[in-house]
Amino acid sequence: MYLEVKGLAKSYKKDKPIIKKLDFSVNRGEIISFLGESGSGKTTFLKCISGLENIDSGIIKLNGEILNDENIFVMPQNRKIGFVFQDYPLFPHLTLKENIVFNLENKYFKYYKNMIELSGLDQLENRYPHQLSGGEQQRACIARALIRKPDLLLLDEPFSNLDSNIKFSIRDEIYKIIKETKTTTILVTHDINDSMNIADKILIFKAGVLQQYDNPHNMYCEPINCYCAKILGDLNQIEIDNKIYYIRPEKLQIVKNSDIKLVVEKCFFQGKEYKIQGTFKKNRWFLFSPHSVEINSEISIKFKKTDLIYFDNLCSNYFD
Repeated sequence: MYLEVKGLAKSYKKDKPIIKKLDFSVNRGEIISFLGESGSGKTTFLKCISGLENIDSGIIKLNGEILNDENIFVMPQNRKIGFVFQDYPLFPHLTLKENIVFNLENKYFKYYKNMIELSGLDQLENRYPHQLSGGEQQRACIARALIRKPDLLLLDEPFSNLDSNIKFSIRDEIYKIIKETKTTTILVTHDINDSMNIADKILIFKAGVLQQYDNPHNMYCEPINCYCAKILGDLNQIEIDNKIYYIRPEKLQIVKNSDIKLVVEKCFFQGKEYKIQGTFKKNRWFLFSPHSVEINSEISIKFKKTDLIYFDNLCSNYFD
């Protein structure tokens, strides 16, 4: 494996670990997305990987080299890791080109032309940060990290400060750059769509504990517990034969008549379809429809039993 993390533990206060015995591995060139609520340990993990924080125990190994264990600690500047933050830390008094090559070792200058063209910045080299859009600044930060040929790229909420009208195009452009350079990447984001769209695998954290680590399809369709299911999208709860099951909104279909009837509370347009919110046996349900539905009306719903999701533990156990 290209990146290996074994038994990683980190705490700031005794008996209050931020990360508890984390184990996972990454293949070369993969994009891994970390998901979890605030305080779950995502940013702390990035700091441990980059060397900005030491670990309590465990092993971090990258491209065959041990970066951190009980005897070894490689300083941050000696780790071949690029770190891109959400607030585009470019020097305001330097041009785009000067920002990208700042403190760059001579051996990497030969990659400049290709990197500036790949990131679509070749016509903006002499502009200053205040003359660049948010997307251009973020691409400059990516170029600055990748020109140094890092073994690993860390992205901490890289799209959160972008306007929604350009976010998707910039995300796609950055994905293309990362894949073309075959750079192994860890993305921390709060946006589920970012993870589902560009990650090869998703890792979900809760209270410093790894919950599930798999590809986006399996994470969404075969979640290991209710917490993972909830964090990736809406769930509808239904009781059948004294067991609690869950079903995704897109698996529900409106029909003329059925035993399952839903009272519509909201109906709002989402671009290509309508999202409906309603109540079924005191539970809030969501589903989609190609047509608008009248508020307070009653609609009939059907689904396939094979689309039901069952967990041994109730959802509430994962939010206590």
